[in-house]
Amino acid sequence: MTRTELLEIIANGENSGVEFKRDTLRNYNLAKELVAFSNLDGGMVLLGVEDDGTVSGLTRDRLEQWVMNACRDKIRPGIIPFFEIIKEVEPGKDVAIVRVPRSSHVHSQWHNNGHTYYIRVGTQSRESTQEELGRLFQQRGMIRAETQPVSGTTINDLDRRRLKDYFGRVRQQEVPGDGDDAGWLNLLINTEILTEEGITLAGILLFGITPNRYLPQAGIDAVAYQGTEKEYEAKERKQLRGAMTPLMDPSGTLLEAGLVEQAVSFVRRNTPVHSYLEDGARRVDTPTYPEEVIRETIVNALIHRDYLLSGTDIELAIYEDRLEVISPGKLPNGITPERMRLGTRAARNNLLKDFMRDYRYLEHMGMGVPRKIIKGMKEHNGSDPELIEENERFTVRLFSTKNP
Repeated sequence: MTRTELLEIIANGENSGVEFKRDTLRNYNLAKELVAFSNLDGGMVLLGVEDDGTVSGLTRDRLEQWVMNACRDKIRPGIIPFFEIIKEVEPGKDVAIVRVPRSSHVHSQWHNNGHTYYIRVGTQSRESTQEELGRLFQQRGMIRAETQPVSGTTINDLDRRRLKDYFGRVRQQEVPGDGDDAGWLNLLINTEILTEEGITLAGILLFGITPNRYLPQAGIDAVAYQGTEKEYEAKERKQLRGAMTPLMDPSGTLLEAGLVEQAVSFVRRNTPVHSYLEDGARRVDTPTYPEEVIRETIVNALIHRDYLLSGTDIELAIYEDRLEVISPGKLPNGITPERMRLGTRAARNNLLKDFMRDYRYLEHMGMGVPRKIIKGMKEHNGSDPELIEENERFTVRLFSTKNP
């Protein structure tokens, strides 16, 4: 980094990726800042700079060795930062840059024989909450949130009718009898629907009698607006609740809708059907949005959302000119909207994906976004769906007509 580049960074002040410190700080305080950066998106500590941006310079002897020792002794697992000293940032005053990238591990500060996990929030490094810590481990693939037990649940919170339908009709396997408690326990534990501590997150989402009793974030908030903007008055508002999976009879006739069917029905009754005569004789009805596209968009939201973001539902919003489905949480495992368009495969909740694939909601090759959503809308009305990631939310936006 050049002196000019460094002065520009200092002039811009502290932010989510930059922290100013004197080099007289304690080693555990340096560790705290580097841990927070490593656990977020990376960042740098500028040693020899005051909080107000004044360059005070370096005073500590053997500073590089001290920094490296702090990163080894006060951080778990240890890290090796980039270290650089910029000379004469101001006359007679040097500044050290200690920079770390976003880590593939979750790091903690090790001090007084205890671990403390920090995250960067704006210009502050603060201790993470249990929910935030769980999300950090999940983002790095170190825990599978969907297989964790949901506190307070028991096997009695599962809809036995849906379980019989799934194992009997969908998977075509023998189902334990109603009085065979040992058989049901063995089956549900081995399919990761149940643990000895309770129903798994995936299990309660897929087959729970009332999932929202334990997971308030398990539903879809649907609203249909009159115009092109959010308004207090709406054509319909509805909280879609219940299990993800449908309940069918043995012949495959729908008895109770799951969340996917509920959402598709909401879109169907709140979007117009356009009719025209083909060859001047036969009437053809065309929906505003193809049902296959709506289904794929909803299924993707249910499978890939971050369920560790509590109290935040998926949002389904219908406007006069577009439809939006908003999922809580960032995209998982380094996926970007651009990579999704190309068919890159990655899932935050693989167990949910596997179960929903059994119901034939998903293609086995995992190409739903490019093949069903993007291609489907282009063939339907020539529009190009938008995929947007911002502020811990991922939005799929479909247009009722061809994009301007």
